[in-house]
Amino acid sequence: MTVRQFAILSLALFLPLSLSAQKKKKRPVKKPVVVVVEEPQEDPRITNMREMTQQIVIIDSIVTDKSQFLSHYVLSSETGKVMTASQFSGIQADGYVYLNEMGNKAYFGKADQNGVRQIFTSDKLGDRWGEPILMNGLSEGIDEADYPFMMNDGITFYFAARGEESIGGYDIFFTRYDSRSGSFLKPENIGMPFNSEANDYMYAADEQSGIGYFVSDRRQPEGKVCVYIFILPETRRSYDPSKYTEEQIRDFADITRIADTWGNGSERRAAIERLKAIGTTDAPPAAETASATNTAIVINDRLTYTSVKDFRSPAAANHYRELLKARERQATIEADLQKTRDRYARADEDGRRLLREVILHNEEQALLLRNSIHTLEKQIRKEENNNNK
Repeated sequence: MTVRQFAILSLALFLPLSLSAQKKKKRPVKKPVVVVVEEPQEDPRITNMREMTQQIVIIDSIVTDKSQFLSHYVLSSETGKVMTASQFSGIQADGYVYLNEMGNKAYFGKADQNGVRQIFTSDKLGDRWGEPILMNGLSEGIDEADYPFMMNDGITFYFAARGEESIGGYDIFFTRYDSRSGSFLKPENIGMPFNSEANDYMYAADEQSGIGYFVSDRRQPEGKVCVYIFILPETRRSYDPSKYTEEQIRDFADITRIADTWGNGSERRAAIERLKAIGTTDAPPAAETASATNTAIVINDRLTYTSVKDFRSPAAANHYRELLKARERQATIEADLQKTRDRYARADEDGRRLLREVILHNEEQALLLRNSIHTLEKQIRKEENNNNK
């Protein structure tokens, strides 16, 4: 073998080994790591609730200490009273109390036998309050409840609760009493803008003035709350998505700016005047006040009538005459009730047994009469407003 042939053979044997070594030294290419971040999905209940946000006019908002929020509620005497348990004697409660117009029925928050706060009710006979009775029908979907308020009809009931039906902390719920079952219907969340992912509670509605209240700690520091004062709408309306953008509806739901709810401002100005009239400190003498209350009826935000001569609609005028008679009858029954309660407080056991039936009968008549008055007032407003169009 020649030197040239040997060189060629050696090169042929060495070359594969060299290439193999080079391949082994080659580092693998690292593939980039792709991190997929999933955006948190909103609770579909909140999304649906926002889409159905109720259209209301919020007159004002007042930031105050949580312990003082009730001082900003201005309710007419016909509406009843809301107060803390410490402000109300005679009942062992640890929450908030609603006392009806007649002062003989109370609803209040109180810890049950398991230490969970629920809503109880109690009736007053004479100068004594009966044993607290747990309200039937409020427990479905509800873990803890307080802040009660009963409408004048004695049927529609508002309260605040925590539980699986709330979207955050306390939410405001409403229900109605079913006389056939002797219980309240399943509570319903009243939705936005009243409720939020914060605590919202103490809904109160003054039908005499057409003004309502509720409290929220949304966007508030610890220990502070905001009292929202709004106009009670005659019907429930949601914001039309063809007229408002998604962002605008979100702002209405969150109550980002109360001025956005004012429209041209006329409704708000009229409501403020009604609010001032209720809360005025320069009140007229008691007899004059009673007379004015007995004859006055609010027709709309601009008109309040005090005489049959004010009416344009003959049908409304006739119903107004019926209303005046019903109000006189109501005043008589309530005066008799008070006298009977006073007698009950002084009577012996046998006397109380007899008077108890009289009191219960008169209270039932007073409730029926109050509902009849409420129906007449609505009918008068409808007939007179239709005539004025």
